[in-house]
Amino acid sequence: MKKKWIFAAALSALLFVPRGVGAIIGTIDNVPAATLLVPYFEVDTLNVNGRTTMFSINNASASAVLAHVTLWTDQGVPTLNFNVYLTGYDVQTINVRDLFDGTVPSQLPATATAGNDPNDAISPKGAFSQDINFASCNSGFLPYAPLTPTYTQALRDAHTGLASSIFAGGCGAQPLGDGVARGYITVDTVNSCTSLKPGDATYFTTFTTNQNVLFGDYFLVDPANNSAKGDALVHIEASGTDPLTTTPNAYTFYGHLDSTPWNAADNREALGSIYLGRFLNGGIFDGGTQMIVWRDARHTQGPFACGTSPAAPLGQQDLVAFNEQEWPQGLNGSTPFPVRTQQVQVSGGGLPVAYSFGWLYMNLKHGAGVGPSLEDPYAAQSYVAYAMQASGRFSVAQAGSVLENAATASSACIGGQVLVGGMCF
Repeated sequence: MKKKWIFAAALSALLFVPRGVGAIIGTIDNVPAATLLVPYFEVDTLNVNGRTTMFSINNASASAVLAHVTLWTDQGVPTLNFNVYLTGYDVQTINVRDLFDGTVPSQLPATATAGNDPNDAISPKGAFSQDINFASCNSGFLPYAPLTPTYTQALRDAHTGLASSIFAGGCGAQPLGDGVARGYITVDTVNSCTSLKPGDATYFTTFTTNQNVLFGDYFLVDPANNSAKGDALVHIEASGTDPLTTTPNAYTFYGHLDSTPWNAADNREALGSIYLGRFLNGGIFDGGTQMIVWRDARHTQGPFACGTSPAAPLGQQDLVAFNEQEWPQGLNGSTPFPVRTQQVQVSGGGLPVAYSFGWLYMNLKHGAGVGPSLEDPYAAQSYVAYAMQASGRFSVAQAGSVLENAATASSACIGGQVLVGGMCF
């Protein structure tokens, strides 16, 4: 009997011992990571009760950590960046509206390391959590003062396609004319507070770390239509030893932003280049399906003259819709995902799918920018999610399925098509 009890106790102990997660570099998996991507956000700047986006930054580790947040326009121009301190097992939820709202002083997340918060009034810690001092954060960084009304207005202008003082009077986003601020957000683990951003010299060589400890989620909230949709953030792991993230001229997440492009200084894994995603446009899903698509243009984008386009629209290598009888509809005559990030209605003007139900094959490789030399010359990373909505009732959102990673891409066309000039026909 004693032996049986010992065996049962050992088995029980095994069941409750935390185990390492089977994370794989080069695979988009929902595991703690060194970089998080909010693939798309929107904030209605004309209506304080309008659309907004919320996301969380979570620390899966007992050790305190610093996260560096950067906002980018839908054309990929960086605007605001700031630091967030997380005690062990901490979580910081951010309503992106708080950064754009001009009716009250816009506020960056209130966090502080132990040096500026000795009584744990700003960043409290739990019984299992570490709370330490990052001396770099104590002067001019944490906790942040409110954003000034002048800067908040400039930020709204920058993300709605208007001339902005952030860009010295230039523009950085699509001028869609609806007052909705759009863009995407990156979050990196760093070793000290900094005002640098990805693409600045020494950002990757001096500040970023390979701590795979961050996880989170995001929600696009539309109060007027009584709807919300969300999913996990895009989790991008780092490694200082894996060939996929350390080999010069390999495809890494921030590769084109390295001080020497594509030298793998960022150590971040690349995302996918071919995605599969369902769509439903009818029946109970009377709100249809929206595709959320983030893309890497493979070149650095700065501010540009208002009234001009900064670059040619991003095309794709192959885009095919299949209905539930497997009939294909080629869509390569359109450019439904022309910028770095967007939300596009399936069967709308930008994505003219003829079918009500089916799925999309999205090969989002393209020839824009200069890619790394070790991959398919058209390799381009991207991220795809899709949301199916029953208007005013509920919505379902999830990530697209990845068929190929940009770091291991090889050009091939579906269904016997032929690759000509980087596009399948």
